[in-house]
Amino acid sequence: MSFDTEAVHAAREDLAGLGVHVPPIDLSTTYPVADVEAGGAAYESLASGGTPRPGESLVYQRLWNPTVGRFEEALARLEGTDQAVAFASGMAALSATLLATVAAGRPHVVAVRPLYGGSDHVLATGLLGTRVTWAEPDGIAAAIEPDTGLVIVETPANPTLDLVDLSAVAAQAGDVPVVVDNTFATPVLQRPVEHGATIVLHSATKFLGGHGDIMAGVVATSTEWATRIRGVRALTGGLLHPMAAYQLHRGLQTLPTRVRAQQDNAQVVAQWLNRQDAVSRVFHPSIPGCDPQGLVGRQMNGCGAVLAFEVASFDVAVAVAQSCRLVTHAVSLGGVDSLIQHPASLTHRPVAPEARPAASVLRLSVGLEDPGDVVTDLCRALELASAPAGSGSVDQGRERHGSLEVLSHR
Repeated sequence: MSFDTEAVHAAREDLAGLGVHVPPIDLSTTYPVADVEAGGAAYESLASGGTPRPGESLVYQRLWNPTVGRFEEALARLEGTDQAVAFASGMAALSATLLATVAAGRPHVVAVRPLYGGSDHVLATGLLGTRVTWAEPDGIAAAIEPDTGLVIVETPANPTLDLVDLSAVAAQAGDVPVVVDNTFATPVLQRPVEHGATIVLHSATKFLGGHGDIMAGVVATSTEWATRIRGVRALTGGLLHPMAAYQLHRGLQTLPTRVRAQQDNAQVVAQWLNRQDAVSRVFHPSIPGCDPQGLVGRQMNGCGAVLAFEVASFDVAVAVAQSCRLVTHAVSLGGVDSLIQHPASLTHRPVAPEARPAASVLRLSVGLEDPGDVVTDLCRALELASAPAGSGSVDQGRERHGSLEVLSHR
């Protein structure tokens, strides 16, 4: 089946046989066991990261849940992996992956910046027993040590949309598994396992959920790694709630449509920003110079719906973010409504100063609004941030870029 058809039907093939049209939601926290011996065997299997055998008790929701399992199956099929393991947040998914490599006696991690600020922070602190070597994409091979367990990259990277050639990373990593944070691209635009990755990580809170009302994470990978990571989840208790899993599974049905439409809108906004005197630089693969390796069309199917842009100073950046009316000033991304935030002050605040995004950079996640309305709001915010009080430039901006009527309702 095509990707779009798979997104609609994955892990739903048994519904007609069940006599239902949408997947059931199993909220049970505990399950009956036939007898002590069978229950004990099931518990041991599930707590070790196994999957349920036919007729076997599920014992306890922390070990396994059918609704979560449906979402995992669907996401694995979209990413082209054997299995997936879902968690209560993206950081829980990353943490379980790190704990799995520590438990295997390979605590060293090679990581390429930029990464999401939370990912950077947990690696830099060594909180979970890992130690990290930060490397450039072309320095991965030299950074690998005998006990290196993972190579971690994010592409497009948060927040400046840096693109990394995954085939080149995999070649340098050799036998070391490569973890790719695919949150910005989603499997609609990029399937990392096709380019040599072993583990694909998502903050499912973002595009997979798509509506700003679900907190979740997921790892898509091989059966071997899924078993190890699932075992960590069973012991540490990071299972995704069944209701959130149901919402995520439902969200996959519209994922291709949402991502492509948001991507189209983002390109309009990025091109407009790139023409503004008040903007010194735009970070988006559609902008000349932002894809020097030609990865869009070779590794990615599109440029994505997140962009960043740089203004004159920290003060101007703060003023722009706080002056938007249609675009919400908030962290997170990937939802149907546009969000703007200042990474250096928020998501990337814990990152070491030398790796932190510039204080003059803003990140924008473009939603499903009319892009003209988003442009109008940004025009107004940029002019408010840079114009002297009482100059009248905001009114001129309204005249040039269309009606702000959509903003009057907020």
